Amino acid sequence: MNKTYLKTILLSLTLILMIKLGFSQTFSKETILISTSYGTMKIKLFNETPQHRDNFLKLVKEHFYDSLLFHRVIQDFMIQGGDPDSKHAEPAKFLGDGDLKYTIPAEFVPSLCHKKGMLCAARNGDDVNPEKASSACQFYIVQGKIRTDEDLKSFEKRINKPLISKLKEDVLNKPENIALKDKIDGFKKVQNNDSLMVYYKTLNKLVDEEYAKTPHYAFPEAHKTIYKTIGGTPHLDSQYTIFGEVIEGLDVIDKIAAVGKNKDDRPLIDIRMTISLIEDK
Repeated sequence: MNKTYLKTILLSLTLILMIKLGFSQTFSKETILISTSYGTMKIKLFNETPQHRDNFLKLVKEHFYDSLLFHRVIQDFMIQGGDPDSKHAEPAKFLGDGDLKYTIPAEFVPSLCHKKGMLCAARNGDDVNPEKASSACQFYIVQGKIRTDEDLKSFEKRINKPLISKLKEDVLNKPENIALKDKIDGFKKVQNNDSLMVYYKTLNKLVDEEYAKTPHYAFPEAHKTIYKTIGGTPHLDSQYTIFGEVIEGLDVIDKIAAVGKNKDDRPLIDIRMTISLIEDK
């Protein structure tokens, strides 16, 4: 079967699946073209994230991204670029701290998820950025991989980690669990890890019971279907703004993600980008 024809069929099936699952985002009229030595990607931006859309279009029109690098790549996860310091960076120099002098407020859209091909805004961590504001210029494109139901349950708990920590504290502070708390505290002091494991199993079972009864974040069924068929990086949902999608050139993501890299995940060979605008007629 012709590869171009197969890609068209797969894209059509993906769009049909998304429509059936209730995805309601709309594309801006512009098409973004990212050109690299590994091929080109066509991207559409979402109207539901107007601040990110308009900022990205502004930078593209100013040719800000031309000659910048994809400076961080992790297979089965994502490829990242847009650091202004990467344009003239020496080989092996650590990259990722460069930015512009402003941020973009988070624009989380519940119907969007981190499926393969999504264009998302990088940002500083929660410890210095509790509002989850986006970098003005750095972005990543999701590669991810196909996930199982067990994977998704694990990722839900990862997203709900602050809640689970609070539930653990609440459980241990219940009067009926004082003996359990004393046992755990005692074994911690003497670093008896084998005994700790036994009592942690009891604690975790109690916490799981409370977790099941407490409202918490769960992936919508539509997103679960996407992750189990198309793939992605579920644990980033509701944490980073998604503002566009690759509509052509998904194979380029795979090629870039697979390159050799150093300990900082920077490719050993510079992968430069040129980003331009295609006006749809």
